[in-house]
Amino acid sequence: MICILVLSRKFKRFFFWFFYVVFSLSNVIFSQEQKQVEQTFKGVYSEDVQLNYLLYLPKDYSEENNFPLLLFLHGAGERGNNLNDVKKNGPPKLIEDGKDFPFIIVSPQCPPDSRWNTKALIVLIDDLIAKHRIDTNKIYVTGLSMGGNGTWRLATEIADRLAAIIPICGWSDVFDVCSIGNLPVWAFHGAKDFIVPVSSSQVLIDRLKFCKGNAKLTIYPEADHDSWTETYNNPEIYEWLLDHSKNER
Repeated sequence: MICILVLSRKFKRFFFWFFYVVFSLSNVIFSQEQKQVEQTFKGVYSEDVQLNYLLYLPKDYSEENNFPLLLFLHGAGERGNNLNDVKKNGPPKLIEDGKDFPFIIVSPQCPPDSRWNTKALIVLIDDLIAKHRIDTNKIYVTGLSMGGNGTWRLATEIADRLAAIIPICGWSDVFDVCSIGNLPVWAFHGAKDFIVPVSSSQVLIDRLKFCKGNAKLTIYPEADHDSWTETYNNPEIYEWLLDHSKNER
């Protein structure tokens, strides 16, 4: 009888610690999963639009202060209907790896077989401003490859609303780029990129400088198309973004 009682207490202790550990781990996993929340936006401009996106709020986010907004546009390989694909590169990947950012970060997913629809992105930005504490003087856009192209094109349409952009291995229409004006631009490209040649960024930066724009280009001598990993791992780019505000241009 005594043996059974002792055994019973041991089992109780075991089950207590077992469930405590499981509960604690589940909380950790839950909190990690919640670092980027899956959202769906439905809106109208000239036609109905639906965008699924990942939303990241800084750990000190509150209703008392406004926060910078960083819009991240992925490349062609992450198009589709699975938001986990958006976490493969850029800020969403770094967030999944545990990095904290001082921005509200929104990472939409481009629908299958499509390219970035700038009108839809503008409506999304408007919706985010209506729902969250966003500093409208500090709205930034960055993207890679197809997302770099989307970054350039979006900037030509709403340069007056943005504080700075970082297009990576992107391209755009050289005849439109001067409409960006003095919007700060820091572009990145790999010298050995055979998918989007480095000249695609160089011609845009040269054109902007000719138009008295505020632009610079960093070329990685040994990088191919993946010029984004090194760029997004560099804390300098986030400091550079935060140094710029629309009301200071």
